[in-house]
Amino acid sequence: MEINVRKEKNISIVSVTERMDAVTTPEFEKSMSDLISKGEKTFLINFSALDYISSAGLRSILTIAKRLKGENGEILFSGLKGTVEEVFKISGFYSILKIFESEEAALLKL
Repeated sequence: MEINVRKEKNISIVSVTERMDAVTTPEFEKSMSDLISKGEKTFLINFSALDYISSAGLRSILTIAKRLKGENGEILFSGLKGTVEEVFKISGFYSILKIFESEEAALLKL
């Protein structure tokens, strides 16, 4: 897994590649936690290059979303495709998270 972070306006755009599973998810969670601890509050997570997400990855996303909600932050997602999109739909994440087709569409909503 590779995690890249860039800033656009006051938004941290986090791109995650390859796989989020029990082995790689702690790295994602630590990166997000570090950013939140530094005062970042608004995130756009781009999963367009993510090929797989496990239940560990889903739990991590919920943990981060709850933490941000408690700190008046916001997290949006874009670029879901293939099995990652299916997992988000089956798990009900589409109804509880803000998910957009593209980064551009998500940025327009902020």
